[in-house]
Amino acid sequence: MTELKFLGHACFLLKNDKVTLLFDPFLTDNPISAASAGEIDCQYILVSHAHADHLGDAVAIAKRTGATIVSTAEVARLCAEQNVKAHAMHLGGKHGFEFGFVRITPAFHGSGVPGGHACGFIVNFFGKIIYHAGDTAIFGDMALLGRLESIDAALLPIGDNFTMGPQDAAEAAHMLQPKLVIPMHYNTWPLIAQSPEAFQEDVQTRFKIPVKILHPGEATELK
Repeated sequence: MTELKFLGHACFLLKNDKVTLLFDPFLTDNPISAASAGEIDCQYILVSHAHADHLGDAVAIAKRTGATIVSTAEVARLCAEQNVKAHAMHLGGKHGFEFGFVRITPAFHGSGVPGGHACGFIVNFFGKIIYHAGDTAIFGDMALLGRLESIDAALLPIGDNFTMGPQDAAEAAHMLQPKLVIPMHYNTWPLIAQSPEAFQEDVQTRFKIPVKILHPGEATELK
């Protein structure tokens, strides 16, 4: 069984009985977090960029668990300098891991590191394809990403202000054509307050793509 668990904001746990992978572990000081950094056990941590609400507790968790941080070269270097294992990649790159592969995708957003880039991830996790868009604006090449990989679940920001809002995220879902959409990066603070139910209704009505709303601490099985 492959389980995807939402921990709040843009943080997810992807796991089966062999490997646990963590995305953007902003847990400490996250007002909607469903877990503490000290209780997370994982082998890999994928970090989309170095803003505090995404890099978060990555280094602390990696030091405690021995997990490998996977990110763009600049962010990976920042983490490696703090004496943790890091695997550097970059936009357009793809690398094989014990669970399958990671493809680094563009994300139109600041990196939090001078000279760096924000990114998203397409992960083949034992045959299940998950797209974590990171913090991003909508961009036309999302249609290409949907052609490159048959996406089982797309994790899309809907908060607006810093990322896509619900309308743009709905169009992104249409371009990606995933089997399932899960909204993220909303309602953490008033500035990014949104109705996931309205987003769900829009995407399902207009594009016939299922949307599952996960509240912090909730999980879904990827079938």
